[in-house]
Amino acid sequence: MKIGNMLSSYYLILNGDSPPPTRSIDGVETSYPPTTVEEKLARKNELKARGTLLMALLNEHQHKFNSYKTAKSLMEAIEKRLE
Repeated sequence: MKIGNMLSSYYLILNGDSPPPTRSIDGVETSYPPTTVEEKLARKNELKARGTLLMALLNEHQHKFNSYKTAKSLMEAIEKRLE
C-alpha cells in the first residue's frame, strides 16, 4: 500500500467521512465543532429522563406537559400542577 493511500485512510479515520456540520443563520453558513461523546451521552440521558417522566403520567395529563424540553423543568411543572 502506498504512503498516500495510508495517509488518506488515516485522515478518514481521524476526521470521519462526513463533512463538518454547518448551520445556516440568516443565509450565512457557519461550521461548528462536532459533538463530543460526553455531549451525546448527556443528551441521551436527558431524553431518557424526560421520556420516563412522561410515561409515568396518565394519558390525560401527558398533553399538558409535552411542551417542556428538559427533565428538570418537566419535573418542576409536574410537582407544581399535581400538588
